[in-house]
Amino acid sequence: MSKKKIVVAFSGGLDTSYTVMRLANEGNEVYAACANTGGFSEEQLKKNEENAYRLGAKAYVTLDVTQEYYEKSLKYMIWGNVLRNNCYPISVSSERIFQALAIARYAREIGADAIAHGSTGAGNDQIRFDMTFLVMAPGVEIITLTRDQALTRQEEVDYLNQHGFSADFARLKYSYNVGIWGTSICGGEILDPSQGLPEEAYLKHVTRNEESELRITFEHGEIVAVDGEKFEDKISAIQKIEEIGSAYGIGRDCNVGDTIIGIKGRVGFEAAAPKLIIEAHRLLEKHTLSKWQQYWKDQVGNWYGMFLHESQYLEPVMPDIEAMLTSSQRNVNGTVILRLRPLGFETVGVDSADDLLKSKLGEYGEMQRGWTADDAKGFIKVLSTPLRAYYGIHPKEKR
Repeated sequence: MSKKKIVVAFSGGLDTSYTVMRLANEGNEVYAACANTGGFSEEQLKKNEENAYRLGAKAYVTLDVTQEYYEKSLKYMIWGNVLRNNCYPISVSSERIFQALAIARYAREIGADAIAHGSTGAGNDQIRFDMTFLVMAPGVEIITLTRDQALTRQEEVDYLNQHGFSADFARLKYSYNVGIWGTSICGGEILDPSQGLPEEAYLKHVTRNEESELRITFEHGEIVAVDGEKFEDKISAIQKIEEIGSAYGIGRDCNVGDTIIGIKGRVGFEAAAPKLIIEAHRLLEKHTLSKWQQYWKDQVGNWYGMFLHESQYLEPVMPDIEAMLTSSQRNVNGTVILRLRPLGFETVGVDSADDLLKSKLGEYGEMQRGWTADDAKGFIKVLSTPLRAYYGIHPKEKR
């Protein structure tokens, strides 16, 4: 086999570690690239670099795309209140797209012959990586050893051990994907639909038991302050909310949904910041948006999340949806108060100059000021006209 310059999308996990070593051992020039969307600590990135060279990589690079991920997708997911199946904040789905975009750019920059990734043939990530590479790096070969050779975890571990890289990946009961927008948990009890995850499956545990209030301030739909502390950097604001919420174990759940390949999938997750931010943002929009703004935002927000999950981020309609979401946020300003407690929270209220509840026309259920009693009776009579006309012709259909 001729020697190739290959970029490996390197996470440091079993599949990508095997891929780096196998391709390097076959005489290829391997470049390990870790695309970070906010889920890696400095210690983890340093360990990834060390391991990449131990595995035989010619070069290692960290591609930090956290800010790009926020600016080009994450803020729109907040504006769209995106929760897949009203449950899952599609963290992995959206992160993979931006990791793939970064890898494709890097492959073009160094003139790579091929890009390799560690996805299996039974999941969504293979589609997200392959589709992005096909569009953004046309003509570059895509290599997927784990998928093409139908490798088991034990086979990969054995290969690494036999070639001098000590690995105990096979012993892990759960696999995790940690990102700025939540942590997904696979394996273990997740494989049995009658079971939930035990406490030890979660990476973050309850360390606070007393109730407290959390205040999140938004300007044009973006977070600008947390408990009065101002943030220019939106990523830092998200991390602050995650720190506060995860101390209560908030954001735990399991999602069951339809995969791109057509089978059902189940994943556990913990996502304190996404859950708190989305519910706070949703409440603020109830106060500051019109009925029809909310209605149409729900429609396009749902489509935006669906397209991200289905690997359609590059579909030309996505900027059009983003434009509508951007326009909808012009009056989404104010502070939302939430009450936190172990394993849960509730929305309390809103303080906003743009609150439509503050209209001088009246208070719901209390007093009208913008119309008279006769106006109300006339409005109701006109509103009932279509029904009175229908049942006047079809009286037997009255319920």
